Amino acid sequence: MTLRVERDKASGVAVVTLDRERRHNAIDLATAAELTAVWREFRHEDDVRAVVLTGAGRAAFCTGIDRGVEVPQPSSPYSVDDPLVAIGPKASDLWKPVVAAVNGMACGGAFYLLGESEFIVSSSAATYFDPHTTYGMVSAYEAVYMAQRMPFGEAARMSLMGTAERLSARRAYEIGLVSELAEPGELLPAALRAARTLAGYPTEAVQGTVRALWSAKQAALAQALAQAPALISLGNLPPERQADLFTGRRAAAPEPRVR
Repeated sequence: MTLRVERDKASGVAVVTLDRERRHNAIDLATAAELTAVWREFRHEDDVRAVVLTGAGRAAFCTGIDRGVEVPQPSSPYSVDDPLVAIGPKASDLWKPVVAAVNGMACGGAFYLLGESEFIVSSSAATYFDPHTTYGMVSAYEAVYMAQRMPFGEAARMSLMGTAERLSARRAYEIGLVSELAEPGELLPAALRAARTLAGYPTEAVQGTVRALWSAKQAALAQALAQAPALISLGNLPPERQADLFTGRRAAAPEPRVR
């Protein structure tokens, strides 16, 4: 198993931990399937009324898709098989509140998860960045999710600057991406405090409020995400060229600027 799921019936809170610390909690196909499955399970578990989502260790919350994953793609430029498209709670029709507790790096495909969480509690040592353009890939789903959670200019800068720049936890808090900062050792307790409060309220009212909040932006989100497959198909470099860029950048990349 690549997820740890801990349920506390007394508080009504479940903690979902991406448990691939040695791979910086990158998501392989097994992890993607487990995430989808656990969100769908929670829909039927009345003892789970709120969720905390985090990553194992302090180095990374999640670094997106595991580079070792191979996903064959259709030849049509209008179709993309994306293994991360269903890893978020909303994609699985879960309307119980999810609080993301971000430790370390959050980048790339991590934004599928952050984009479908209600709010983010961040370690003060966390950083946020999107490496897609650096490696010849279109940031489509990730950019769309972040454009709904950040000022447009900040989302555009992060999506376009690639690995050259990282958004600090402090800056993420200042622009509203993050709702609370905590010291690294206090991250999970801070997220649990919020989740326990939510779980303590009548769940029908909480879920209805979650659904109402998402309805305010869901039409625009759906229309934007519908464009993603074609943009990715047309804009991505072939996998072998992406791999060359990835290998070359890792060997000679300068230290990214943190702001």
